[in-house]
Amino acid sequence: MNREEIYERLNEVFREVFDRDDITVSDETTAADVEGWDSLIHITLMDAVEEEFDIRFDMKTVVKLKNVGELVNAIERSI
Repeated sequence: MNREEIYERLNEVFREVFDRDDITVSDETTAADVEGWDSLIHITLMDAVEEEFDIRFDMKTVVKLKNVGELVNAIERSI
C-alpha cells in the first residue's frame, strides 16, 4: 500500500470520526487544523485508524505523533 492509498483511507476515517465530509488531511495537518480535535477525540481517532488498517500502535508511538505525516509514517511501518 502506498502513501496515496493510505491517505485515501485515512481521509475517510477522519471524515467519519469528525462527522464532516469536507476534511482532507495532508502531511502537515495537526490537531490545531481540525476543529474539535481534542485529546478525547484523539483516542477515538487512533482507535479508528488502528481498526481501519488492522494495526496496533503502542502508546509511545501515539504520544510522539506531531502531525498526520508522522501518522502515515507509523502506518507504513506497521503494515
